[in-house]
Amino acid sequence: MGEQDRVRWFEDLTSKDVAVAGGKNASLGEMISSLAGQGIRVPGGFATTAHAYEEFLTVNDLRTRLGEQIDALHDGAELSRVGSAIREMFLGAELPSGLADDVKDAYRRLADRTGRTDPDVAVRSSATAEDLPEASFAGQQESFLNITGEKALLDAVRRCYASLFTDRAISYREHHGFDHLQVALSVGVQEMVRSDLSGAGVMFSLDTDSGFPRVVLINASWGLGESVVSGTVDPDEYLVFKPLLDDQELDPVISRTSGRKETKIVYGDSPDTPTVTVDVPGDERDPYVLDDAEILQLARWAAAIEKHYGCPMDMEWAKDGRTGDLFIVQARPETVQARKEAATLRSYRLKERGPLLISGLAIGDAIASGRVCNLRTAADIDRFEDGAVLVTGATDPDWEPIMKRAAAVVTDHGGRTSHAAIVSRELGVAAVVGTGDATSTLTDGQEITVSCAEGDQGHVYEGILDFEDHEIDLSGIRSTRTHVMLNIASPAAAFRWWRLPADGVGLARMEFIVNNHIKAHPMALVHYDSLKDPEAREQIAELTRGYEDKAEFFVDRLAYGVARIAAAWWPRPVIVRMSDFKTNEYARLIGGEGFEPAEENPMLGWRGASRYYSEGYREGFALECRALRRVRDEMGLTNTVVMIPFCRTLDEADQVLATMAGHGLERGRNGLEVYVMAEIPSNIIMAADFADRFDGFSVGSNDLTQLTLGVDRDSGRLAPLFNERDPAVTRSIESLIGAAHAKGRKTGLCGQRPSDDPEFARFLVEAGIDSLSVTPDSFLAVKENVAAAEEEQPG
Repeated sequence: MGEQDRVRWFEDLTSKDVAVAGGKNASLGEMISSLAGQGIRVPGGFATTAHAYEEFLTVNDLRTRLGEQIDALHDGAELSRVGSAIREMFLGAELPSGLADDVKDAYRRLADRTGRTDPDVAVRSSATAEDLPEASFAGQQESFLNITGEKALLDAVRRCYASLFTDRAISYREHHGFDHLQVALSVGVQEMVRSDLSGAGVMFSLDTDSGFPRVVLINASWGLGESVVSGTVDPDEYLVFKPLLDDQELDPVISRTSGRKETKIVYGDSPDTPTVTVDVPGDERDPYVLDDAEILQLARWAAAIEKHYGCPMDMEWAKDGRTGDLFIVQARPETVQARKEAATLRSYRLKERGPLLISGLAIGDAIASGRVCNLRTAADIDRFEDGAVLVTGATDPDWEPIMKRAAAVVTDHGGRTSHAAIVSRELGVAAVVGTGDATSTLTDGQEITVSCAEGDQGHVYEGILDFEDHEIDLSGIRSTRTHVMLNIASPAAAFRWWRLPADGVGLARMEFIVNNHIKAHPMALVHYDSLKDPEAREQIAELTRGYEDKAEFFVDRLAYGVARIAAAWWPRPVIVRMSDFKTNEYARLIGGEGFEPAEENPMLGWRGASRYYSEGYREGFALECRALRRVRDEMGLTNTVVMIPFCRTLDEADQVLATMAGHGLERGRNGLEVYVMAEIPSNIIMAADFADRFDGFSVGSNDLTQLTLGVDRDSGRLAPLFNERDPAVTRSIESLIGAAHAKGRKTGLCGQRPSDDPEFARFLVEAGIDSLSVTPDSFLAVKENVAAAEEEQPG
């Protein structure tokens, strides 16, 4: 048997060589041979072949004994006993002399290539059936990092062979129906990237939870990447919008979240301890691992790799701390979202709420209930009962045999690309990861409900709560002339609904982003240094860790929130309403009381447009404008439309538009459209004049009904009088549509009534409304109502 039969250099492999070198190593060879010309760097190295593994089995007479152990498993023997026996066989066997010599010779040639004696290498297992679309194998075999010297390398090769039969790998193959004797193992030996001196992580060429295909998701932490893969650290998270990556003038990073990054894996100080986990000093945890240029470089690589392979990809990357260079160290097909049925969408909703116990990152969008099984180590998995909620610090492949039996999974640590997240998605199990202290908060036997249906934050509630789920069939939705758009409050939920064939977003409420993702009053951020409330100062300091300029925190968070919504429906229009808090609502924001007057009737007070040019808020409005300008001009999401709420007079409209222009949001520049809410009788009476100033109208039917009929919409006593189909209201809407169309302006309506009342939807269609905007869960009903109304209209 010649060297080429036992060892192959990566550059001599392609994606067609999975049977020879396994999925990981074949993919490394494919990238080196096909993508180096695009600037994608992949560390070099070599792989032992499947032939070498078969030779190892033959020389040591392992195949028969292996078959006997598998037969015993099928006859009822314990998995742990079978796995242990097989691994002992492998570890006690000798590498064939020809294989050992070929590996040592290749290692010496690698030393010549790198110019280093005994170069440090990563030794990774690559099974010949792994990384196929139907079976991810999700880290079933072992990897060994910072291996130096021939003796340590040969030992690592043998340990890789043994890892083909870890308990988790045996269980996984049994579950997926793979013949254990038909799977071989290739061992990849790859130059180490010194990310122990910098950082590393994982990235996907789609959003892993929703399957949204137009973003790259990157996780990053300090040190070697194993901490991100295993989920033992809470990493940074970056989202990049792929359609705008080719424009070098834009910065389409649409989300940045700093992780806790409390520990990192670095080189050890002896061959016996090649890697160690150490604490990250406090002052090094807040800074982001990657800067903008590095994020965009990785995202462009991810897009190029996806295009080359023709499918969504799961990649690992590393940054060399000596040179600053980035590398791709692994790439494989993404295996969860790729298998989902595109024609259906499952929706979950809590029907009640209990006390909130803990929160973290939501994985998937399901809801599940059960009793807590709090396990600190995988050695305790025998205690697990089917249908319980697994609560633990972090998972690795040893946990997989019980994860598939869990109602849900909750972990202390980990990001969206951690082991717990990836396997939970694959199994269809609801998971909340990176909670911080689930294991110390949740107790054995406690009844809880795990909800991942409320955006990117997952919540654990006390008690077994009632919820509903239903499947939405997207294949039979009828097309309509009238646009049906969505009301989106939470940026986190935007990607969840991307499959709905909506015509865009008719209402994105800025105040939701401020209330839930910023939490502090914008004027308190602008005037942080002069705040007199010590509690507010302390809360803002904690919220804005890493920001010297507190106002920049507001701009960042708001821009990222709007950008996620705009990206989800690109290039369809996304209408973002500028802030419309009432003074009592603003006062409840952190630091807000000192900046808001006490009003007897905030509903009719200092709200909407009247704030934007006023002394008491214009600095806050400037931050809103900066955020929207960043989304449109710097990120490139020019489908963002600005909408002004509660604009009482034409003079006020002129002042607001002038103020916006002063902050770089000039109507018409870079295609900017500015809409106005039609929710005050003056908007209807002066519609033609408002149409000269704005590009469109959106009817706010609640406020318009309240102010037309003089009825407090929150009054239970007056509820019978509050009727959006009252002739005074419907004639106002008809009048507005006519005046707007006469000026070439569009008119839409954002509100719940068309979904609750088919007759109201029919009236709007007959009146010639251009669009309706409704909540996502109402979309199908409204679409059907509109289609039916359009059919009834004369040709």
